[in-house]
Amino acid sequence: RERQPSPVVLWLLRLLLFRLMFSSGLSKLLSGDPTWRHFTALNYHYETQPLPTPFGWVLHQLPPEYQKVSVAVMFFVELVVPFLIFARRRLRFLAAAVMIVLQLLIAATGNYTFFNLLAIALCLLLFDDAEVSRLFPRRFRGQSQEAGGGLPEWRPRAVAAAALALVLIPGNLAELPGLRFERVLWRSARQTLNGLRAVRIVNQYGLFSVMTTWRPEIVIEGSSDGNTWLAYEFDYKPGDVFRPPRWVAPHQPRLDWQMWFAALGGYQANPWFANLMLRLLQGSPEVLGLLARNPFPNAPPRYVRAMVYNYHFTDFETQRATGAWWRRELKGLYFPIVGLP
Repeated sequence: RERQPSPVVLWLLRLLLFRLMFSSGLSKLLSGDPTWRHFTALNYHYETQPLPTPFGWVLHQLPPEYQKVSVAVMFFVELVVPFLIFARRRLRFLAAAVMIVLQLLIAATGNYTFFNLLAIALCLLLFDDAEVSRLFPRRFRGQSQEAGGGLPEWRPRAVAAAALALVLIPGNLAELPGLRFERVLWRSARQTLNGLRAVRIVNQYGLFSVMTTWRPEIVIEGSSDGNTWLAYEFDYKPGDVFRPPRWVAPHQPRLDWQMWFAALGGYQANPWFANLMLRLLQGSPEVLGLLARNPFPNAPPRYVRAMVYNYHFTDFETQRATGAWWRRELKGLYFPIVGLP
């Protein structure tokens, strides 16, 4: 007979789901960001997120009134619905369905690797076997019981799970945004929580708590004579304005992803960027293999540089007329002209 899952472990995972959702909403409210406060964040989000999708381009075209309603619905899902995790069965099922829909919408509008899949997996813990079995024809159903039923759990295992819960529950509460829970704990308890933080057993969650309202994009160029400059094209990040956004999740293109963060600061804060430029000058096959197009297939360029542009989505009319998915304005030099000695 199969061992039944530990109720303690099951509820700890449900608590993790609660923290993920509730902290994501709470951090937006507590960040002081005006776009969240005025419900205008989605006017920018689809365009400025790291790796948008074609569906994100479509939703960006919707009117501001729709975007405000979408923000209000998102806050409801992240701040109110998570409390149904601790309610009776039917309300738990409703909470799971609503949160899964939110994750599917996020995955449809942006590439976030396997994050949405992991969040959906946590949502599935709000269902029980008996309810899930109804989704399948009767001949495929096996005998199932609700989680928490069946034979008594092995006592040492149950004691260990309960002890883990006593440690993790205060740690989870201490990591909620804006909650100074640790101030009311004894000194020894605070030291324990600090130890937990070091091993990343509990963490804070706060995705996009401060919204990026512009999209700087780095374009790396090479030249053989110092006069004519040709651009390197990446696989997934925006570059050529006529190339549409792509779906890539659950794959994580690390270089394309890091270029988004590098564009928000200077190359001085991203020492790996200088190494990238050096490898392009050397014609490194490993680095060139990370790119979609090498404009110097026969020999590496003598010089490289990086320019920074502001990118914006085009609208339906412009896209139909010109075929461009993006428009851009040059902002200046991101990385100076360099060459090998």
